[in-house]
Order: sequence, then structure tokens, then C-alpha cells
Amino acid sequence: MSSSTATVPEILRGEGLPAFEAITPGAVSAHIPELIAQLEDELSQLEQHLQQALASGQALDWSAVIDPLQRLGERLRWSWGVVSHLNGVCNSPELREAHAAQQAAVVRFGNRAGQSQVIYRALQQLEQQAAQLDPTQRRILEAELRDMQLRGVGLTGSEQEAFNTASQELAELSTRFGNQVLDATNGWTLLLSDPAEVEGLPASLLDQLAQAAREAGHATASAEAGPWLLGLDMPRYAPFLKYSCRRELRERLYRAHVSRASGRDGSELNNWPLIERILELRGEQAKRLGYANWAEVSLAAKMADSEAAVEALLEELRAAALPVAQQELEALRACAERHGAAEAANLQPWDVSFWAEKLRQECFDLNSEALRPYFPLPRVLEGLFSLCNRLFGIRIEAADGSAPVWHKDVRYFRILEGEQAGERAGEPLAAFYLDPYSRPGSKRGGAWMDECLVRSRRPDGTPVLPVAYLICNQSPPVGDTPSLMTFEEVETLFHEFGHGLQHMLTTVERPQAAGINGVEWDAVELPSQFMENWCYDRATLLGMARHWQSGEPLPEEEFAKLQAARTFMGGSATLRQVHFALVDLRLHSQWHPGCGLSPEQLRRQIAATTTVLAPIDDDAFLCSFGHIFAGGYAAGYYSYKWAEVLSADAFGAFEEVGLENEEQIRATGRRFRDTVLSLGGSRDPKQVFEAFRGRQPSSEALIRHSGLVAV
Repeated sequence: MSSSTATVPEILRGEGLPAFEAITPGAVSAHIPELIAQLEDELSQLEQHLQQALASGQALDWSAVIDPLQRLGERLRWSWGVVSHLNGVCNSPELREAHAAQQAAVVRFGNRAGQSQVIYRALQQLEQQAAQLDPTQRRILEAELRDMQLRGVGLTGSEQEAFNTASQELAELSTRFGNQVLDATNGWTLLLSDPAEVEGLPASLLDQLAQAAREAGHATASAEAGPWLLGLDMPRYAPFLKYSCRRELRERLYRAHVSRASGRDGSELNNWPLIERILELRGEQAKRLGYANWAEVSLAAKMADSEAAVEALLEELRAAALPVAQQELEALRACAERHGAAEAANLQPWDVSFWAEKLRQECFDLNSEALRPYFPLPRVLEGLFSLCNRLFGIRIEAADGSAPVWHKDVRYFRILEGEQAGERAGEPLAAFYLDPYSRPGSKRGGAWMDECLVRSRRPDGTPVLPVAYLICNQSPPVGDTPSLMTFEEVETLFHEFGHGLQHMLTTVERPQAAGINGVEWDAVELPSQFMENWCYDRATLLGMARHWQSGEPLPEEEFAKLQAARTFMGGSATLRQVHFALVDLRLHSQWHPGCGLSPEQLRRQIAATTTVLAPIDDDAFLCSFGHIFAGGYAAGYYSYKWAEVLSADAFGAFEEVGLENEEQIRATGRRFRDTVLSLGGSRDPKQVFEAFRGRQPSSEALIRHSGLVAV
């Protein structure tokens, strides 16, 4: 289907699976203004209807207020969501320009709907009838009222005008920030032509670097003879730091990576001014809404009660992790010294991955690169799907070719009820897209899950089944060799699939609380981090880890090494997350233009107690901290650790019944499905967790899993 033959332009359709090829930059420019105009008219009609009802004293019910609001919002979410999705996975100058040109109008409409006095009064009237609503409806109504307050419904005149102007500017700055990180990442390459420059690199990385060189125009490049093209995307960057014996090249790569989008290379890609402006605007917005700072605004809609509660958790983890991380650094120094390395006396950040891998091999005889052949993507997917059948009673099957896709590498799968469901076996539940491979030129880095379709019912009562986008950035296939995954890439896939499961296995049919919708941000990582634990489960791992050529299973001793190495460098990993979380929280609670410190100086103050190697002078990490400046994590990065308390404790329920006790594992998995995955945002996360675990969460399991205390 294309926009020229469709009765309704694809971008305006607002339902079903998008025909991605029809959503071109031209279609965005032509039809998003048309959509906004339609929505403006419908919103005006709704306001007029509600105004008449309120003026006449007529009692309003759910179907008169919430349902039409949801339908309006869903049309915008569907259309603009597809554009934003494509901007992340098929980025081009033309699409970027079209997206940026329409963003202000989208923000304006959102502000108008979110600040409608008539709708707010109608919601307040509904609140007076809360006793007649079910618990899910009450949660949705409370969230709608709170969100309108946070969108400035209580502001008037020039204050509201200033709030709206700042909202638009923040959206534009956020998009610009992300684009500049992508451009800076893509803009740096280093061609290596001397075999001595690739000393220590494994075959899989040499294959990737040679393939990158061929794609850049070096047609004869080969893994054996070169040349090899180095880049800042994670599939090339991380393994080079881990394996390269050339310290000066590791340093050059590291410095380029940590200074991305900081202007230090003389380019115009400089996010420092954007950071200060974003923080300044957020601070002003908070004060307009009656809050002391943006952290208070952020926490108003989260599970954590206060900044103090977040600081307390982070301090508990920092205090446990710091001495362990210091011991880990000393162990790396000792390892370098044993190898006679000159840098032993003065380890630098670009040495850490290299010596950590050496030490890991020494301690556990575990070569992570040698494990790749046991984790071909097709086999890993089989193992993941088998686990989901075991725990949740679902069947996942490939449905490639039955849905439109945005790139030839994208796959499509369906989720059905499993045999355990009896008469309902085979009943369709959901579907998902999987876009697994790194495409540095057009796809932003990282991994994420997003909503394509949300569970709901159409006005005629027929169901809309959820569909998810699952996006990873793992090593792509090379020639006839499939994508051979690192163990970390396996964990990432399981993580994102956990998000997808909460979106897809929801039984809530009110879309505002279905799946991840309505789930407090600091609880939303529970299912994703929970799924990572299964990568270390014997039955799961040994069931899927098979050599891609011989079919031989992963040797038992390698599994034992993986388990033993699970908490290796755990102190450093925990401390790193605490550092990011504290920097984020304090930038949004303590920093303001007149505080006497730059954001970077505040970050370096925090680093004094949250790092064991101080950031180097070139370190401009904030300039690529997309989570908080181009994503939804502002004053919320702590959510990873907050939710990890929940996820570790949830996995503890399986450990307690015995991971080999199949009957109990299936029963516990079913309970997890019926609570955490099913209830979504329809209940308070504390209630959902208690329904699964029988009590409130404890941080004991997280500290134990992280290797920060003796077991």
C-alpha cells in the first residue's frame, strides 16, 4: 500500500500495522499538519460538548470524557509515533528535517489538550463520582488529573504562554541533542592498515572492521589483510577497548568516544550549550508548576516518595560498591604488573576493559570472544522463546512476510497462548517486530522497546492486540556467518524482551493502563531486568547455547565459569550506575545558572565519591548522556537501580522454590505473568509487587546478586 493509492494517507490512518514505506519525509510534511488540524477540530467539538454538559449540570460519565480523549490521543500517538520510530531506526537528513519541522505543532497540540480548562473541570467532576469507578479507572483518572497539572493546566495568561514556549523549545533541544550525538558518533572513523595496529583483536571484530571498511569504499578490505575501519558505535568500540594490545589506539578511541558532541574536535557538534539551556528551562518549568526543581516534578509521577528516598537507596549502593570497586581496580593493577605492563603504575580509563578481560580470563579461564560461536541469534531466540513458554505458557512463532517492515533485516513474530491454556491454546495474544543489528549510519545506538499498537477495544468491541518494536544494536552477520552474539548482547536481548512481555501480555483493556502505560517510571524496568537473570539459569542457558556450526552444546565448564564470573567487576558496574544516577538527580535538583558551577563541574564533584578513576580532562560524558537530555530519564536515571531492587527480589521468588523444581518454577512464572506482566499500570506498583511476592521488596537480593556482600 502506498500513499498514492490509499483512500486515507497512510500517516493519517491511526490504526493497524503501519505501511512504513509510505511514511516518507514528504508524507510527514504533507499530512502531519492535516492530522493536527483534524485533531484541533475534534478537540474543540469535545470541549464544546463538555462545556454544555457542565453548564447544564448534566452528570458526565467515563464514555463522555475519558474515551473520546483517549481516541484523540491515540491517533496522534500512532501517527507521530511511527514518524519518531522511523527517525530512530531509519534516520536520514530528509526525515530528520521533516520531523523537526512538525515537532512544534505536535507539542502545541499536546499543550492545548493538556491545558484545557473544560476537560480539567470535566475530569474533576468525574473524580467526585470515583466511588462508581473500578480501581483501574480510578488510577487512570488520577493520572490524567496529575498529568494535566504537570502540563500547566493551572497556569494562566503570560505564565502559561511562557510554559508552552519552553515546552516547545525543550522538545526541539532534545531532538537536536540526540541528532548531534548520532552525527558525532558517525563522524569519527580511523582507518587501520598496518597488521600491528590490530594486534589482539578477535576474528569477529576483524570481520566487522573489514566489512565497515568495504562499506566505506575500500572494496578489497579483508579481515586478514585489512584495511580495517574503526568507529565509535558500540559493536566496534567496546570490543576494541577490551582486546586491542595497542594502548595508544585504545586511548585515541576512548578520548574520541567520551568527548563526542562536545565541540572539542573543532566541529559544530557541541551539546554543552544545549545541556545548560535544557537544565535552565526545566528549572523554570518546575517553578511555574509550583515545584522547587525538576527532580520534584519528575518524582511526582514515580514510585519513589522523595529525593531523600532516592538518595538513601543510591547511598546504600554507593557505600557497598565503593570499597569493592577500589579492590577491583587494585586487582587490575596487579594483573597489569604481572604482565610487565608499563601502565601498571598509572592505569587510565582506556586500560580498564583491557585488563579486566585479561584478569577475567586468568580468574575464570573465560574468553568471552570464544563464547560467541555458541550464541548465534537464531538459537538464542529459540532459547528465549522456550523460556517464555516454560514460565508464562505462551508460544512464539515467526510470521516473517505477513507484516510490513522498515528494513530487510527486521523480523516479525506472533505470540499465542500455549498448550497449557487448554481450550484457548493457539489464541492470538500479541506480536512484535525485532530489529536486531547495528546500522551506525541510520540507526541510533542502544537498545529499546517501544509500542506499535496498544491493547484496547475498538468502539465496535473487537479487540486490538498489542504489537511491540524491539530494537537492538548487536553485531550484524558477516558474509555467511550469522550474528554471533556476545553474552552481553544476549543479556540485552532478554532485557528488551522483558519490556516487550509487559507490553504484550497485559490483560488490561483500557489502553491508558495497559502494558507499560501508567506504570511508574521507576518500576517499569522490573520485567526487563528480571529477564536478564535467566541468562544465568542452567536450563535456559544450556538449552540455547549451541555452536552455530557443529551444534555442540556449550561445555558444562564454560557455563560454570559464566556463573562464577557473574559478579566480576560488580562493584565497578554498580558504582558506575550510581554515578550516572546521582549526576542526573543533582543536575535536576541542585544545579541552576547562578549556582557558581557548570554542569560538568557539578558532575566532577560527584565523581570524587562515585568513581575510582577520576574522569579525564577530555571526558565530556554529559554531552552524550542521551537518557536524560534526549530521552525520558530526566531526574529518573535512578529508576534502573530502583527497579533492580524489585527485579532481583522477584527473581528471588524463583530461587526460593528451587530453579530445578520445574513444577514450582512454572507455577511461579504463571503468577508473575498474572501480576507483573498482566496488571500493567492498572494498580500501584507496590500492590502489584505484593500480589506477586506476598510482601514489599527488599534490597538484599540485589546486593547479593551484585556480589557486594559475601553470600
